[in-house]
Amino acid sequence: MTRAALRVPEELSARVPAERRGPGRGRDSVRLLVSRGERVAHHGFGELPGLLRAGDLLVVNTSPTLAAAVDGTVGDARVVVHFSTRGDDGRWAVELRDPDGRGTTRARAGGPQGTRVRLAGGAGLVLEEPVGGHGPVAGGRLWWARVSGGEVAELLRAHGRPIRYAYTERDEPLSAYQTVFEVPSPDGSGSAEMPSAARPFTGRLVAELVSRGVRFAPVSLHTGVSSAEAHEPPYPERFAVPEASARLINAVRAWDGRVIAVGTTAVRAVESAAGTDGVVRARAGWTDLVVTPERGVRVVEGLLTGLHEPEASHLLMLEAVAGRAAVDRGYEAAVRGRYLWHEFGDLHLLLPEENPHTERC
Repeated sequence: MTRAALRVPEELSARVPAERRGPGRGRDSVRLLVSRGERVAHHGFGELPGLLRAGDLLVVNTSPTLAAAVDGTVGDARVVVHFSTRGDDGRWAVELRDPDGRGTTRARAGGPQGTRVRLAGGAGLVLEEPVGGHGPVAGGRLWWARVSGGEVAELLRAHGRPIRYAYTERDEPLSAYQTVFEVPSPDGSGSAEMPSAARPFTGRLVAELVSRGVRFAPVSLHTGVSSAEAHEPPYPERFAVPEASARLINAVRAWDGRVIAVGTTAVRAVESAAGTDGVVRARAGWTDLVVTPERGVRVVEGLLTGLHEPEASHLLMLEAVAGRAAVDRGYEAAVRGRYLWHEFGDLHLLLPEENPHTERC
């Protein structure tokens, strides 16, 4: 079966976080599908330390998840504002949605220019211009808006909630969308949607990985909103690769270690800082890089990621890392094995092929 013909049954959407699926369960109580070339193996996420090796480097995204959904009104109509990305000029890229009681999943036409939205706490915003990028972004859903009557960081802390979609059961506290790696940003920036591949990590698991010789390189990429209705390519996002992380990544590659990204956001950040010579240099700013099989990857050799819908544009990045055949085979195995999809779901680890005599799974 081709991936285009693959259908993910609705019941395979993870409706609640892993720790709420039964007594004695924790964040790491998810399954882990491991793909190595033509081979697919099934594990629990807690087995990750035994699947990696001393000298491996995990690149993790430290961007904090924001309580980015805020209620508002346009005239007499209720709306939900999704705060997506903070611009360099203090404006925010925002999306307006119509509340439907199931996670604010109905897209709303964003314009016209000059639309005013009243927000909680006396704040408000004005839509100034559509967000650009790779042509019109998100079909005109995203607009640059200027906020008045308060700081956005305070507004989100006081009146925001995490963005969620209809496949989830209910609103969850912000803590359910935070990871052990995130670091607060001084300017209140962060990710509108959780860098979810890192969600199952716990402090105990990180400690075990470090004790086995696995190292971590922090980077940041503030991910914006994605569409529940259409699978759109990424648009420009803010990222940073610190000097220390760049040096560590280059050293691990020189020692023949494997650079494994935790999440597609980490891939985008690292590859945006990599030159054509494969050397990673400290960089910070905006990236419009779209990682595809045609572009390929220069640094990342493995990827730990969630399960995306079969037609999602994210899968082009997976193909760039592991190849189309490995991705297709993995997704067929995930559906057959009843793996769970989306941010509270199971994980997929794509590793390069190895000599069978050195395999450990």
